[in-house]
Amino acid sequence: MPTEILVVVIVAAVLLAAAVSWLGVRKLAQKHTRSAVGDSPHKIHLARQQVVFIYNPTKNGAEDAKTLIARSVSKADWPRPIFLETTAEDPGLAMAMAALEARADVVIVGGGDGTVRAVAQTLRHTEVPMAIIPLGTGNLLARNLNLDVTDIAGSVQIALFGHQRHIDAGLMEIEDGVTGAVAKHSFMVIAGLGMDAEIMGDTNSKLKEHVGWLAYSEAGLRHMAGPRKKVSIALDDEPAQQRKVRSVLFANCGLVPGGIDFVPNALIDDGVLDVVVISPRSALGWLAMAGKVVFQHKNHLPVINFYRSKNVTIRTVLPVETQIDGDPSGPATQVKVSVEHKAVLVRVAAPNNPAG
Repeated sequence: MPTEILVVVIVAAVLLAAAVSWLGVRKLAQKHTRSAVGDSPHKIHLARQQVVFIYNPTKNGAEDAKTLIARSVSKADWPRPIFLETTAEDPGLAMAMAALEARADVVIVGGGDGTVRAVAQTLRHTEVPMAIIPLGTGNLLARNLNLDVTDIAGSVQIALFGHQRHIDAGLMEIEDGVTGAVAKHSFMVIAGLGMDAEIMGDTNSKLKEHVGWLAYSEAGLRHMAGPRKKVSIALDDEPAQQRKVRSVLFANCGLVPGGIDFVPNALIDDGVLDVVVISPRSALGWLAMAGKVVFQHKNHLPVINFYRSKNVTIRTVLPVETQIDGDPSGPATQVKVSVEHKAVLVRVAAPNNPAG
């Protein structure tokens, strides 16, 4: 494919695939309103810290982060840091358990959203803080915590000497009525089912290495044409309603790559999830959604509505694909999603210096 055509395809895909993760259900009752941000960053009150660094050794910058952590810990005269590598089979679950057994005062994660999610899942409700060194493609949680995803040294300083705050976590239980498989996953950014999950599972890995998160847009274009799926959606204890959708997503926070505010005004610690259902039937519908996402206009579109809920239940007749923070999580005929309020303690920059 000529370079010029590829560039045009990718640019168009950015606009359209950004909209892919926006959602709408027309008449579902909305019971919850946002609370104010409940947990301001506060200083760390520890004279010494046992540091554990869990990292993906295949990521660029991992060795630099190790060197910076070791140097900073040595200068602070703290115990020697513990370094644990993730593997292809385990993105960080066992390593996070090992960190807890080592009585870590802070667990630093070096990797992408998959590694962050695995470690956060283990650290939920422990009050052991998690810090992030963004080394992945999307780094969505890092972006939503106002970390500079291009500054490894700055992220190390925040991880060791920054402030900390509590944030929510999402919990998704999936069941495949055909195979009988049941699984439960925690997520920190966005989980979903339908077209978005199909895109995550069909993204070209080689293209992703070269163009990063734009590779999702290429996959989005290939999946744009397709039938809507009939699902049953229930928010909290409201009666379920039948909808035909392309995707349903559950957002814990709203900022995505490219600086796009995917879910306007989403808060990461308000105790509710933002539920988005997308259901365009034509190219015109996709274009209208793209315009709303990119230009942030407030005009109502029937295919895009936003809802907030503490609990969501989705049922389908035939299995649909699911994803958690960008990682495929298998097919399901029933999905139950809930929010765990202030479940994870994270390290962040000082309030007056969001860049670190």
